[in-house]
Amino acid sequence: MSGREEIATMLSGLSLPIEAIFFDYGGTLDAPGIAWKERFYPLYQKHGVCVDISTFTRAFYHADDSLVEENPSSLNLTQIVHEQVSRVLHYLERYDPKIKAKIADEFVSDSLRNIRNNLTVLRELKKRYKLGIISNNYGNLKAICDETGLSEVMDVLVDSNIVGYEKPDTRIFLEALKCVDIEPSKAIMVGDNVKRDIHGALNVGMQPILISSGNLPADVTVPDVPVIESLNELQFFSK
Repeated sequence: MSGREEIATMLSGLSLPIEAIFFDYGGTLDAPGIAWKERFYPLYQKHGVCVDISTFTRAFYHADDSLVEENPSSLNLTQIVHEQVSRVLHYLERYDPKIKAKIADEFVSDSLRNIRNNLTVLRELKKRYKLGIISNNYGNLKAICDETGLSEVMDVLVDSNIVGYEKPDTRIFLEALKCVDIEPSKAIMVGDNVKRDIHGALNVGMQPILISSGNLPADVTVPDVPVIESLNELQFFSK
């Protein structure tokens, strides 16, 4: 069954109308179901920073954790990506400003291209639903959305580093629902992470939709959860 058919089947089984659709940010709105770490790794290799995946993973999360601790709320997408790459390269003892710029600029360019494509769908959905983002972020989700144009279509932005708890904690989903005054059963959560987005949404009573590029680990299962490869498949909702 295709993602669109699964969505149609899901909707036909709902007893209550959908009033809101929430999205993860990284890997969902800026890429077709690919998380930041998985997107970054081949870029480092492409530009000559050839380390094994376990070493890169340690460097990536070291940079991530330090940024979360500092809460750089004013940094937009371009700025946060350049800072994240800089910290990874320093951790790997491979810092070079030219390499940093190449990796960061290519990542940002790809993100902006994906977001521009997704904005077409989001603008159509906005005509019928409340929209929001629920993201485990650095504290700068608003700055990212202001730069990328996502702010214009979103009714609520919930950043884990602002509210103090992160997905899959049910409180971050409830915070988003409270902002638009909508019950969990009337809301959908679209995300690329099974544990954080899918299980988190299910635990609070929301209907989840998984976006995936087809790279789910063999031991990860999402029974009865619709799986899409692109947000374009959500155009079903705007009809």
